[in-house]
Amino acid sequence: MSKPTTKLTWCKARLGEDMNWWISEISDPVHWDVDGLGIIDPRQFQHIIDLLEPLSDYGLQNELVDDAFYSFGIDNVEEDKTVLLKRVQDSVLESEDPLFALPDVLDEEKGPYADLLDHITKLRVKMLNDLIDFSQNLTVEELEEEIREAQNADFMEGRASHFFTELTAILEYVPEGFELDDDEDAKPKTEDEELEKDLADVDAGTEVDEKIEEDDTMKWDEEEEEEEDYEETTAPPDETPEEESRKNK
Repeated sequence: MSKPTTKLTWCKARLGEDMNWWISEISDPVHWDVDGLGIIDPRQFQHIIDLLEPLSDYGLQNELVDDAFYSFGIDNVEEDKTVLLKRVQDSVLESEDPLFALPDVLDEEKGPYADLLDHITKLRVKMLNDLIDFSQNLTVEELEEEIREAQNADFMEGRASHFFTELTAILEYVPEGFELDDDEDAKPKTEDEELEKDLADVDAGTEVDEKIEEDDTMKWDEEEEEEEDYEETTAPPDETPEEESRKNK
């Protein structure tokens, strides 16, 4: 979805030591402060799309993702390795060209990017509660508190928080002491799938019981066979004709 025309038409970005891209100049310095302003590169944004995919089963709204970013394409790479990016109207989700994505943070509290963070946080919590058997359901407040603590730690150490780090912290969040399997647990389980799992567990338990019962029976049969063999080997030998003749006299 195209955004209204603004003075934001280009920006220059440099690759930092942390391997994230940071904006050094921008066409609209009045509304945008470049101090600590990051921009998400095409590789990073593709990773974000991959992390968003499991949330589709929990109500992800793609239009919120699209509206949260300004799209930029590479116009020129300068001698100092700074990249000149030009604003484009293409959807960052649908474009076939590699695009940089600048979050719309003009209104940090109620803007499109803030709405997206709120949206994916709720969906991540919903997914975790569905896939992990917590003793008590995880809350949005608990997730937000942990992420806020990590951001504060970065700030105290003089590190700027990049948008890519902020997004992946939410999309990859799992409470300490728990983990998610990559395959079957990536999607919610339907009632039929839960029933099939329960039946499979019952069948597995029955097979074990039958095997134990069969093993015990076979052992009993073996003991009976050993007793019969013992009786046969300990029976007195047949009498010879001479011994039988003496007994008759």
